[in-house]
This record gives sequence, structure tokens and C-alpha cells, in this order.
Amino acid sequence: MNQLWQRFLAPVVDGLRYATLTSYTWQQPRLLLLILLIPVLFLVRWLLVHRRQPRLGVAFVAGQLRRDYSAALRFVPDIVLGLSLAFGIVALARPQRTDERVVQTGQGIDILLLVDVSSSMELQDLRPNRLEAAKRVAREFVDGRSGDRIGLVVFAGDAYSLAPLTTDYELLRENLQSLKLGMIQNDGTAIGTALGVATNRLRDSRSRTKVCILISDGENTAGSLDPLTAAQLAHAFGVKIYTIGLGKDGYVPYGQDENGRPRYVETRLDETAMRQLAQAAEGQFFRASDNNTLRNVFRRIDQYEKSEIKQTRYRNTKDYYRIYLFWCVGLWLLWLGLKNTFLTNSLED
Repeated sequence: MNQLWQRFLAPVVDGLRYATLTSYTWQQPRLLLLILLIPVLFLVRWLLVHRRQPRLGVAFVAGQLRRDYSAALRFVPDIVLGLSLAFGIVALARPQRTDERVVQTGQGIDILLLVDVSSSMELQDLRPNRLEAAKRVAREFVDGRSGDRIGLVVFAGDAYSLAPLTTDYELLRENLQSLKLGMIQNDGTAIGTALGVATNRLRDSRSRTKVCILISDGENTAGSLDPLTAAQLAHAFGVKIYTIGLGKDGYVPYGQDENGRPRYVETRLDETAMRQLAQAAEGQFFRASDNNTLRNVFRRIDQYEKSEIKQTRYRNTKDYYRIYLFWCVGLWLLWLGLKNTFLTNSLED
């Protein structure tokens, strides 16, 4: 008995639940609008019958006619017929559920973002400042990738791996959002150390392509590892380096003075050294002096480093119209049976 309920009766009863009906996709959803016409059909039938039905005038003395509630039973066959028609329409609309399985073939690439968080990243030649502009565009870059493992290294006077290589892009976006000035106590620009940390992360990677994207606005002023040596070491492990130099040379805005007027400081990017780093690891150097240029740089890198990920989608569609066809036929047979009982002939008003 329990097996009979689980296999046959439970799906039939479950099909009546509102949550079940809303979980379907419908092959012919417009047909469901026909359910609204069912009451109209009964109204039209009543008008036609009421118009043609012969009447016999009978006078009753007030208070002598007792109301019999059994007269309401004559509506039972019509209710059963209406439900049968409604379930038939639901069956015609073809309720379905689709399970989709996605199989990825191919291998993504490994990318490490190296972001400078030194005090000079607070300069405002990029809006609202260099660091916030870099964070925003890096998030857009992450959003555009699929199937690649991406990690994050931050550096100032020291360098740390903030996020390991991962395909959890939501975690990566949270880590990018958490970047702030002064998060590394030792100030400076340790480019060589950052490349060393990145190489250490990537050297055991089995990916066919390993990429570092270095974002900085200054020259190497800290750390014990020479940047060019670090780039050559990265190249030996098959790592490609793209370098992005942020900001303009010369005097750029940096906050306001005590009178509320813009304050300017002098800054310089060691463009020659950044080019050498990219060339040593078969990469490319880019200069980004404003927000739009920085965004275009990331778009170009995104086009250069594409992973060949193929997705195969398997769709399994299951029909559930049989449940409602069962209700339709069952109620129809019940209606035919009720037509031959006293319910149809119950006392009318």
C-alpha cells in the first residue's frame, strides 16, 4: 500500500499544490487563459436553459415553504464538470520541468593580479584615485572571465598573496573590494618581491598558460629581490607578465590644503623598468593615464589571453501533463455518473 501511494497517488495529489504548479515551465502557457472562460460557458448555458425552460406558476402561502439545503446539491455536477475542464486545459498547456547539465571541456588559464597598494596610489589623476580606479576595472576584468583560475597579490613595501588561484569569482571580488591604502604597514613599492610571490604561486601550476598582470604607479623602492631578476625567474617557469603603469608624470592632484584648494605633488613612473619586466617574460607594457585608458588596457589583455573552454549543455525535459489528464478523465467520469443520480434532479429554485 505504501509503494502504491509513493509511486502513483502521491504525484497525483502533489500536482494540486500551488507550489507545484508554479514550479513548471509551460509549453503552451497561453492556453491557461481558457480556464477563465469556463465560468462564462456555464453562465451562457444557464441563460439559454433559463430562457427556454417552461414555467409553472405556483402560489405558496408565506411562511409555509421550508428551505431545503439539499437543493444546493444540484450544483455539485457542474462543479465537477468545471474542474474536469480546467484540468484538461492544464494538461493541454503541457506543464514541464527541465533539468540542464553543463559539461565544460578544455582548460582555463591561471592569472594572478598584482596590485600596488602603496601610499602613492592615493593620487587623484585617476578618479576617484588610482587604487579605486584599479579595483573597479580589475573587478570588470574578473566578471568577463569564465573557467579561469584567478588569484590576487598585493604589495607595497612587502608583498602578500591575498587570494589563491580560484574559480570562486565572488570571493575574488570581495577581496578586491577589501583593498585599501595602508593595509600593508611597510610603505614603498616592492615590485621584485611581488613578482617573486606570484612566481611561487604559479610555478606548480599545470595550466598551459600562466599570466601575471602587474599594476603599479611607481618605481621599485623596496624589497630585496631585483625586479628584472624576478621577471626572468618567472619566465623560466613559463609565466607571462603584463605590466600596467598607472598615472601621469609630473604634478598631479593629491587632496586639498587647509583652505580647500587642490594640492599637487610630483610623481614619476619608471616606464623603462616596467617595459623591461614585460619584455623579459614575453608580455607587454601598457601606460594608463586615465580611467578610460585603464579600462581599454584590461580589455586588450582580456582579448590576448583567452581560454578555450567549450560548454556542452544537456537538457532533460520531463512532461507532467499526465497527472492533470488523469484528473480530467477521472472527474469527467464522475460527472457522467452524477448525471444519473438524484443530484441532477434536486429541487431547483
